[in-house]
Amino acid sequence: MKIFYLLDVIGTCAFAVSGALTAMNKKLDPFGVFIIAFVTAVGGGTLRDILIGRTPVGWMRDLNYVYLITLGYFLAIIFRKKLDRLRTSLFLFDTIGLGVFTLIGLERGVDTNLHPVICIALGTMTACFGGVTRDILCNEIPVIFRKEIYATICIIGGILFFILKRWNLDDNVLYLIVSSVMISIRLMAVKFQWYLPALERK
Repeated sequence: MKIFYLLDVIGTCAFAVSGALTAMNKKLDPFGVFIIAFVTAVGGGTLRDILIGRTPVGWMRDLNYVYLITLGYFLAIIFRKKLDRLRTSLFLFDTIGLGVFTLIGLERGVDTNLHPVICIALGTMTACFGGVTRDILCNEIPVIFRKEIYATICIIGGILFFILKRWNLDDNVLYLIVSSVMISIRLMAVKFQWYLPALERK
């Protein structure tokens, strides 16, 4: 499970950086930036743990998550000028977190012996709802509710996860394949402008 924990570390730090960059773009004060970084990193996981009855929630059991979020917060502040020059920086951090956190939610569901459909829902929730909270607090329409294929990628990753799991692959290989596929789809979706059609009232 070492690769799983490593992915968890990367995802937490990546989402914290993503949240901090979004907050700084909104010109929030240092405390506001930290709060946005924190809820972005653990918001989805907190909701997931509450729903499956896993309390106290993950970040309360393991202070390493708090340290990682704090690290991401300071990295975003220290390197904000360099990161701001890279238009894709926030997107890349968000994409890494998307793939990693989906896997974490899927595994939590599997560990709780839930149906694969519910596991996929938990994976999607874990990956998306920290970002939803971030966007709402920053007065933005959440990405998940816009035409970008954001939550759809989580669902695709969840389906692929259970298909590959039937092949009895090593867990480390399984995690790497699923996260890589999700990140690749997200990058291609933006590059080639793959969108879901918006529904409008006529």
